[in-house]
Amino acid sequence: MQIILLERIEKLGAIGDEVTVKDGYARNFLLPNKKALRANDANRKVFEANRARIEADNAARREDATAESSNVEGKEVVLIRASSNSGQLYGSVSVRDISDALAEQGAKVNKSMVVLERPIKTLGVYSVKVSLHPEVSVQVRVNVARSPDEAELQSKGVNVIDAMFDTEVGGFTEAYDPNAEPGEISSDMLAGGEEAEAEA
Repeated sequence: MQIILLERIEKLGAIGDEVTVKDGYARNFLLPNKKALRANDANRKVFEANRARIEADNAARREDATAESSNVEGKEVVLIRASSNSGQLYGSVSVRDISDALAEQGAKVNKSMVVLERPIKTLGVYSVKVSLHPEVSVQVRVNVARSPDEAELQSKGVNVIDAMFDTEVGGFTEAYDPNAEPGEISSDMLAGGEEAEAEA
């Protein structure tokens, strides 16, 4: 379908551009959300008659979004979720979860502004794009953890999944050493075992 864009659409074009898109994309998204008009002679005349107003409205919304961007850029939201030992979430984190968490921090964000290529399904820290306006985007950090303590560790760069797989030997927890010989036990761990036997 041939359409006239009423606002800038990423990877399509700018205001006033005539582009061809799939019928479903036009009917289900662009036309009902007033982001485009069908390209025909009547609509071309309507667009040209209103071009100045459309561009002025767009400029005003862009200014508002630019002002709001400083309140959103770089924010971190912490989402506490249950997960398996491998870090797989029981469920997933959606755009609504992120937009609600940002709104709680005072950001003027709705779920249509959060750009998530796929739902988040594992623990970790993710950089997520927030499009405040077709021409104004910022990045926020989404920290998905099982507890506030784990979220704090992840903020500092600790991989809590790797930390879960530390090995426990002789009453001492020691990080896995890939260079150690199979069955090798450090002198510290051996001493700990001897002390435990002596106490018994």
